[in-house]
Amino acid sequence: MSENQTITEGWEAGYARLSDGKRRRLPAKLSGLRQKLSQKAKQEPKFRLYTLYDRIDRRDVLEAAWYLARANGGAPGIDGVTFEAVEQSAGGAEAFLDEVQDSLRSKRYRPDAVLRVCIPKPDGRKRPLGIPTMVDRVVQTACLLILEPIFEADFLEVSYGFRPGRSPHQALDAIRGHLHQGFTEVYDADLQGYFDSIPHEKLLACLRMRISDRSVLKLIRMWLKAPVIAREAGEGGGVRKTTPKRGTPQGGVISPLLANSYLHWFDTVFHRADGPAQWANARLVRFADDFVILARYQGYRLQEWVRQTIEEWLGLSLHRDKTQIVNLWSVGASFDFLGCTFRYDRDLYGRNRRYLKVFPSRKSVGRERDTLREMTHQRFCFKPIPALIGDLNTHLVGWANYCRYGYPRGAFRAMNWYVRERLYKHLRRRSQRRYRPPKGVSWYQHVNDLGLIVL
Repeated sequence: MSENQTITEGWEAGYARLSDGKRRRLPAKLSGLRQKLSQKAKQEPKFRLYTLYDRIDRRDVLEAAWYLARANGGAPGIDGVTFEAVEQSAGGAEAFLDEVQDSLRSKRYRPDAVLRVCIPKPDGRKRPLGIPTMVDRVVQTACLLILEPIFEADFLEVSYGFRPGRSPHQALDAIRGHLHQGFTEVYDADLQGYFDSIPHEKLLACLRMRISDRSVLKLIRMWLKAPVIAREAGEGGGVRKTTPKRGTPQGGVISPLLANSYLHWFDTVFHRADGPAQWANARLVRFADDFVILARYQGYRLQEWVRQTIEEWLGLSLHRDKTQIVNLWSVGASFDFLGCTFRYDRDLYGRNRRYLKVFPSRKSVGRERDTLREMTHQRFCFKPIPALIGDLNTHLVGWANYCRYGYPRGAFRAMNWYVRERLYKHLRRRSQRRYRPPKGVSWYQHVNDLGLIVL
């Protein structure tokens, strides 16, 4: 029996849907505590909770945090310690949690530096990703378990990103509904480096609207100010250490909640009596830092309101090259959101009307092609064909399940053709002899016989 199973022994049937979208098992007492915090926050919208730290360092909360962090996995932080190493050490996870709990209760806990790695983006740039250590990951998860139901009580229905029980498809449904109602002029916004540009003091001021526990606020401030260490690429590359003055590192467990808590105030002022939801009859749909504003008319007043609110009030930056205003009813006009393209096309049966077509965006298809190209690269020629096809099928099914929204048939046909072409080339270069399918069997049928799925 694993250490993870030992920790969860004796748990009663308690479940919760967390911000990662998955339904996770939690102890019944912790589930009850989260429900009470949520109920209190809903009943008293202006109440500031002042006794939260002693809930974060509770043993059942820390055990649940270990269980959730262990289930999510992830690369090790700056200290190189993995979950497996903790379980195999003397005392295992129990001793690890004893030490974490003691450091929290004695106020000796200090976060380690965050390891920064960069992952490529579709436009050729790189997105910085912060990787906390195992200790910080567990403590942040414990903090998330306590704070999430409080802030969830305040978040509005227009916010869909990194929230329990919410998904990208729900955001796409909301946009489609507004377009069908005639809100076809779209303000498609893009925030420049949002996670790296959140002002710390303004963010903490937003948190103090709900939290008056200084120990919890100190925890969050320490995470925001934790040093970031980036290792230079190549042989002989050095180590660069910086102390962030703005932003919350992507990759941190608590970061999505903090990011949502800050932009929640954009949602709030948008829907106030003096906001665009009233005087412009506008609709807002937001997924984390991506949002669109839909209206029957996008005037200068609405555009200037967004600019002033985002840049002057919140201290963020709009990406001028990517922010655009689209009249979707114009011929050929379209916009992308969450990997899907929205566009009005002519009726397929020649009738004098158009229909709203939602399909996988060019960037989404391009990213998938890049992934498939990497999976069938020549350096993977050593992998057995059944294993390779199994990996391809798993990846294609995951991509198709997300992109099945709307009208994906054209994108699926193109992807079927592309992955088969890549597999043909992969089979041909595996051996010095020229690879051929069995006599009388076409390449298409042969690849199907090998088990490759058809989208």
